[in-house]
Amino acid sequence: MRKATRWLLSLAVLVGTVGTGTATAGAATAADGTDTATAANPRATDIKDRILAIPGMSLIEEKPVAGYRFFVLNYTQPIDHRRPWKGTFKQRFTLLHKSEDRPTVFYTSGYNVSTNASRSEPTQIIDGNQVSLEYRFFNPSRPDPADWKKLDIWQAASDQHRLYKALRRIYDQNWIATGGSKGGMTATYYRRFFPDDMDGTVAYVAPNDVNNKEDSAYDRFFRTVGTAECRNDLKAVERTALLRRGEMVKRYKDWADKEKATFNTVGSIDRAYEVLVTDLVFGFWQYQDASTACAKVPKPTASTDELWKWIDTIGGFDSYTDQGLEKYTPYYYQAGTQLGEPGYKYPHLKGLLRYPGINQSRTFVPRDIPMSFDKHAMRDIDRWVRHNAEEMMFVNGSYDPWSSEPFRLGKGAEDSYVFTVPGGNHGSNIAKLRAADRAKATARLLDWAGVEVAPGEQATPQAPYNKKLDKQETLRMPMLRP
Repeated sequence: MRKATRWLLSLAVLVGTVGTGTATAGAATAADGTDTATAANPRATDIKDRILAIPGMSLIEEKPVAGYRFFVLNYTQPIDHRRPWKGTFKQRFTLLHKSEDRPTVFYTSGYNVSTNASRSEPTQIIDGNQVSLEYRFFNPSRPDPADWKKLDIWQAASDQHRLYKALRRIYDQNWIATGGSKGGMTATYYRRFFPDDMDGTVAYVAPNDVNNKEDSAYDRFFRTVGTAECRNDLKAVERTALLRRGEMVKRYKDWADKEKATFNTVGSIDRAYEVLVTDLVFGFWQYQDASTACAKVPKPTASTDELWKWIDTIGGFDSYTDQGLEKYTPYYYQAGTQLGEPGYKYPHLKGLLRYPGINQSRTFVPRDIPMSFDKHAMRDIDRWVRHNAEEMMFVNGSYDPWSSEPFRLGKGAEDSYVFTVPGGNHGSNIAKLRAADRAKATARLLDWAGVEVAPGEQATPQAPYNKKLDKQETLRMPMLRP
């Protein structure tokens, strides 16, 4: 009881402290931290002032966006939600405000947040507001000093929960959680730990690595995806890239010297090149449109220039430089401590690999950051989704390697669905589903959001397409194969 009382008192101190100086100058403040003008007549106050009256909220900038108000903000969060008195950090997020009378989408990429306005697909479909949160430990939303043990899925879900509770007093209509790739995973974990916050969840191309030591699903995927001709061409180009290792690594070194790129984390430029080559087949199916890209795979007789350009397009020569890895350190840390990572075999490269086993998260995280894998974390998530999911939707792509280990529904799941885009890659979404699935997914999402569709009318997106706001984001996830 004493411990619980201490926690509540500390939380009260935290809320009072982070609220200092964030309210509009001259505004009276009630005992609970609420602006009294807002309490008396909330909607008479400008939305920016109402947001900034929330304790712990601060404005970075407001940008003009036609039809919306768009804010880039910081929200003060505890470093450790279990011990909020242990310090705070500022977590960046954006708010695309349409109206308090519309539902709100809580979007997470699982990485950095973009400070340019955009709408996720659910936001367009329900014609709502959008809150987009940067994941903890992605700069600049990183505590200083960084205690990496505080980077886990429960702490991140608690970040979302606390921000939701703060904004709920303004946006009191239905809420939908969404995200793609690691963002889809994040939206799912949030629902598991705080199942009553959201009215629905849409997770796109979200992998579910229940047993990190059992990855045969990826081997099956690469044996059967696409056409035999395309699969064989990809095997051949990977062999060619390693057979030409000498000339390619020399060119890679020239490029690195020019770009001032270094390879201390991976260990050497030769090691980085081998990882990059073993990534190629994964990256190809993850991002390329197989209907046109298969014909562009270089043949063994291709010139060095042609091979270089193709590898750079598919994998990116900056991917395993120190500079390319640094921004993704939080992801690799999570992959090696809770999320798990894909592994698959490459028998066609037998005799050509110098560093077998190098392609795994420990390679990509600086050695001064300790890592220990928790095998129970994903099993708990998987078990909860199978038996407790409500109002959840998973959208996968049949040509996306990350969909090899998808979320599945079992007994106990209610009003929840798994959809697959035929031939879809890591950019699969509701709009690319078959017509019947698309109609069903759209109807369920609108219902969860509390948006009524007139009887007899087909469920369709409520907001017209906007080429500036609705350009699909590349849901890029770093590629990991141990």
